[in-house]
Amino acid sequence: MVVHVDPEARGDERGALLAFLEAERGGIRRALLGLSDQAAATRPSASELSLSGLLKHVRLTEQSWLERATGTAPEPAEGETYADQEHGYELVGEETVASELAAWEAVARRTEEFIHAADTLDATFALPDAPWFPPGQRVSLRWLLLRLITETARHAGHADIIRESLDGAVAFELVAKERGEEWG
Repeated sequence: MVVHVDPEARGDERGALLAFLEAERGGIRRALLGLSDQAAATRPSASELSLSGLLKHVRLTEQSWLERATGTAPEPAEGETYADQEHGYELVGEETVASELAAWEAVARRTEEFIHAADTLDATFALPDAPWFPPGQRVSLRWLLLRLITETARHAGHADIIRESLDGAVAFELVAKERGEEWG
């Protein structure tokens, strides 16, 4: 898992933005290291957030932005609102941490393939009709990547706090343990 982003090759804006996005994805993955599905679903604070819930949320968020950018976003059902989206922060049915990680990896690959295939990061797509976006606004693929980086980074920070609240483990300790190295 990426813990440091190397300097980009001169002029490789796409590579740099994708590398920072991958580094933030790694923050969430690190927080899940060594946890059972049950432990990952634990909510150790007054918040409703759990590590497995954050994982599902970031996967769904990246997937929905990719669908918007590629023009494949499904239309909401008649009368459906954003408040109607259930289970966006919890695993349900047969969902597991492993299945969500695999689904997120597939979304990440599609995001990277889409960005690399785009003629330019200046290409635009319409923002969704939502109360928090100005009506009729278009944004660039560069904006999309920056949005995904900030969204994922915000939740990686939440994940750090949740994990430390669960068992006292911190990200670099978890990476060292995963590598079979001593920490501290």
